[in-house]
Amino acid sequence: MGPGELNPAEAVAELTGLTPVGVHAVAGHVFEVDTEDGDLVVAKYDPRPDAVLAEVAGLAWLTEPGAVALPTVRAHDDRWLVMEAVEPAAPSAAAAEELGRGLADLHAWGADGFGAAPGPSNAWIGLAPMRCEPGADWAPWYLADRVQPYLRNAADRHLIDRGDVSTIEKACARVDVPREPPARLHGDLWSGNVVWSNQAWLIDPAAHGGHRETDLAMLALFGCPHLDTIIAAYDEHRPLAEGWRARVPLHQLFPLLVHTVLFGSGYARQAVTAAQAALRA
Repeated sequence: MGPGELNPAEAVAELTGLTPVGVHAVAGHVFEVDTEDGDLVVAKYDPRPDAVLAEVAGLAWLTEPGAVALPTVRAHDDRWLVMEAVEPAAPSAAAAEELGRGLADLHAWGADGFGAAPGPSNAWIGLAPMRCEPGADWAPWYLADRVQPYLRNAADRHLIDRGDVSTIEKACARVDVPREPPARLHGDLWSGNVVWSNQAWLIDPAAHGGHRETDLAMLALFGCPHLDTIIAAYDEHRPLAEGWRARVPLHQLFPLLVHTVLFGSGYARQAVTAAQAALRA
């Protein structure tokens, strides 16, 4: 937060009218704020253009079907987002089953196109920019808007070899993905964006239209409690297309390349391994 910016307590007071009595840093520019009436809210600061507006629009869009649990937005401006806090608890199989069915229903609500977002077209995934312009066909859109921007960035910065660039592009071109209508995706569904409580809550979306297998592949990327239960409940509720497990590495290319751009060449090696696995499938 720069000079003249509101601090978390000031932001909560100004935006909600509540009276803060305590502030606790969670991570980065995320804070829990206790209020005089016994309430607890989360205040997030993000000065990047349209970042807060994109998150607010994404939360509303994902909440609309009533399929999964997301925190309620209390208030926001262009830099601060104030929303309800979720009381964490241990992950449970029951919550995982509910999440699997809920994700299946959320995806089925669909989107206006692959890449279509409910908010600004210049959005974000984590700390990386993410272009959201609708495309009619998944494969060319995925290569052009979800793989190549980060692949080019990584290659230009010598984080990935040119030969490996070709391997990743071949995987996107050759792997056959069943044609399905655009799904309503959380878009950044790694395990850190699942908060376990009485149910599984989803936070920090990068919401857009995509292939439903992408959310599930991202959930598997860094491990998730009760993942097998989530997938089984999803597949029982709304069956996945044959061969979906073999396509998981293809869908993981996007987040792995984003991580390459943000965090370095170790993730580039994982991306190449994923592309090779996809080509062998």
